[in-house]
Amino acid sequence: MTVVEISSADDPALADYRDLTDVALRSRTEPERGLFIAESRFVVERAIEAGLEPRSFLCSEKWMASIEPFAARWPDAPVFVGSDAVLEEVTGFHVHRGALAAMRRPELRTVAEVIAGAKRVAVLEDLVNHTNVGAVFRSAAAMGVDAVLVSPRCADPLYRRSIRVSMGSVFQVPWARVDDWPAGLGELREAGFVVAALALADDAVPLDAFAADLPERLALMLGAEGDGLSRAAMEGADVVVRIPMAHGVDSLNVAAASAVAFWATRGA
Repeated sequence: MTVVEISSADDPALADYRDLTDVALRSRTEPERGLFIAESRFVVERAIEAGLEPRSFLCSEKWMASIEPFAARWPDAPVFVGSDAVLEEVTGFHVHRGALAAMRRPELRTVAEVIAGAKRVAVLEDLVNHTNVGAVFRSAAAMGVDAVLVSPRCADPLYRRSIRVSMGSVFQVPWARVDDWPAGLGELREAGFVVAALALADDAVPLDAFAADLPERLALMLGAEGDGLSRAAMEGADVVVRIPMAHGVDSLNVAAASAVAFWATRGA
């Protein structure tokens, strides 16, 4: 294990960890540089168990022991160790979850690869909140969803906050981007999927009624926070499904709605 003591936030070796709270910057540069950041010992462990390769680790002295079992397996990935103050200056936030790791971003899979053999997939259109994306992935993993597809403008599932909220589930559920949106939904239909849009509409089928007679292959499509699914995406669906609600509530947060829909259709 290669341990590197750091005393300055200006050290160029720390470039992977600099300005982690700048969402716009990181969302652009991380894919370009072929990396993502895993935050917390648990998430780092999940990433490594999924076969992903660390470029380096970053932690304070008190957390060294917690990452030694992983770092020892990757002698070419240095462990940068510094004070809490230096780590906060580098990352932009107080690092209190044990450790960070800069991981090599896996090659993005194709839609065909992730839906091969799948019975139930989730399709996310333009979810821009990384927390919601992570929560949807966690629900998908818990409820046995086979794959997740995301539209071109959807937030990056491998952004640090998405990974953290998902508790590493983004490494467990196969996912891909649908580059040609929403025309790419046709690939699902050609593969035998019924595309069900979760939305409020006069002709929407109640979720419990829909779940009583599920298709053999099902794609559940959820829309952006606030606006929901676009008109074009709705037109690409085979059926519109709504979650029945009480007390005048007309909608749920997309992450909550996904959990309800995934649970109700778990027999698919």
